[in-house]
Amino acid sequence: MSKEPRHYDVILAPVVTEKATAASEKNKVVFKVRTDATKTEIKNAVEKLFEVKVTRVNTLTRKGKNKVFRGRPGKQGDVKKAIVTLAEGQTIDITTGL
Repeated sequence: MSKEPRHYDVILAPVVTEKATAASEKNKVVFKVRTDATKTEIKNAVEKLFEVKVTRVNTLTRKGKNKVFRGRPGKQGDVKKAIVTLAEGQTIDITTGL
């Protein structure tokens, strides 16, 4: 299995929250991904980079919020997340990095 540079472009970062940690007990891992990434691209990238078998990929896009930064109004960018379900017995240790 070759780790192509484009796979590193699809997966931006793991999401480490209480909800994501609880999901990891059910063989699910949450990643922040590019906003234009497709489910197939995400599946291929995770399988190649972490050498695991992916059974399902669910995605969601959190729309950017309007916030005030140092007294000036601004807008946060949209964030796309992928919830990747792994095959039974497969695990990813996101603390080690790539």
